[in-house]
Amino acid sequence: MEYAYAGRKQKKRDYRYLWIARINAAARAEGMSYSVFMNKLKKANIDLNRKVLADIAMNDPQAFKAIAAKVK
Repeated sequence: MEYAYAGRKQKKRDYRYLWIARINAAARAEGMSYSVFMNKLKKANIDLNRKVLADIAMNDPQAFKAIAAKVK
């Protein structure tokens, strides 16, 4: 994919879509949907953005499980 002048906004959309897909897959493995997981994170006052959550879900599944256990 090439992101020149016209594609800069599209790049941001593409990455957000990717992060949400990764978080959703990890959250479903823990028995929650993406929206339920994000809502519980917000209610538990855990401030992690989607980029960080997606990185944790991909590279450190045990840490993601710990986060999911904390919000359940």
